[in-house]
Amino acid sequence: MDIAGFLKSQFLCHLFISYVFIGTGLIVNFIQLCTLIVWPFNKQLYRKINCRLAYCISSQLVMLLEWWSNTDCTLYTDPENYTKYGKENAIVVLNHNFEIDFLCGWNFCERFGVLGSSKVLAKKELSYVPVIGWMWYFLEIVFCKRKWEEDRKTVIQGLHNLRDYPEHFWFLIHCEGTRFTEKKHEISMQVAEAKGLPKLKHHLLPRTKGFAVTVQSLRNVVSAVYDSTLNFRNNENPTLLGVLNGKKYHADLCVRRIPLEEIPEDEQECASWLHKLYQEKDAFQEEYYKTGAYPGTAVVPPRRPWTLINWIFWASLLSYPLFKVLANMISSGSYFTISVFALLMVIVSVGARRMIRVTEIDRGSAYGNRENKLKQK
Repeated sequence: MDIAGFLKSQFLCHLFISYVFIGTGLIVNFIQLCTLIVWPFNKQLYRKINCRLAYCISSQLVMLLEWWSNTDCTLYTDPENYTKYGKENAIVVLNHNFEIDFLCGWNFCERFGVLGSSKVLAKKELSYVPVIGWMWYFLEIVFCKRKWEEDRKTVIQGLHNLRDYPEHFWFLIHCEGTRFTEKKHEISMQVAEAKGLPKLKHHLLPRTKGFAVTVQSLRNVVSAVYDSTLNFRNNENPTLLGVLNGKKYHADLCVRRIPLEEIPEDEQECASWLHKLYQEKDAFQEEYYKTGAYPGTAVVPPRRPWTLINWIFWASLLSYPLFKVLANMISSGSYFTISVFALLMVIVSVGARRMIRVTEIDRGSAYGNRENKLKQK
């Protein structure tokens, strides 16, 4: 292991990164709260400001992937479509197999300049979580309780609010509803068999209602669906903790641009279309495991420097109070001061670890397990 690799694996480095991330997040969340006064007078200005503020937070996670772990991200796509990415609104359909698939989705957004304005369909509980959850709240993210009878009206209203959004945005959606595990896959395929649907080998059965409503609500606003299928070379099993330790991964992302007018408007026909799409995604994954490549032209979108510049700015800004406290603590020699500082560092460490645990597959949502199988649509 070289010196850089050794340093990246050290707890103190992780603690400092966590301190910068949480400190940035809380400051940005407070500024976002203050921007609410702008909304009644100029809603579009409020939105533009919050896109930039949100970038300050989300780009720090992308920085870890791009610059800290130096993970390779190769895109397989049609060169003609490549020129359109980042220049139009889109619905991005992602598979949900890996602990960092959300981070790779954000990396895709960042490479084409839409990270700050990217949207997701997120669990309602996340809106109460400081930093990411609060950022999403001010960014008009669509939240749901995963109970469709209660969610339908809320989701439709949230999507309709995006119809006049002033920035190009990508709406990222995991149609499987939960991360892939063998247990969930077994239950999902039992549902597929009961409903007479083709079985999938590498995906769960997609939930069609949310996707159909998203397409209906954003029609004539969104230009296309980007069918995005992610995998990692050499059977790598990437984790957020691995990224934090500076481990380099090799991601391959297959992206197909499908014009929205090709997707049926009728809800049942749209559901059938989505099931067919996942059969195609499954075939792509099967081919990838055999050949190590996806169809399409391989291209590596260039890294933009802004994620690194943003992190350096916030790290510099937040280093001053940190080192000032450390200097005062050392000069005072007070056991109380030292104890308080140590407690704060423990809180930062625990907070960062809790965020990481959210991404771990074995601690993923129970959504999709046996007790929910009858509700799959």
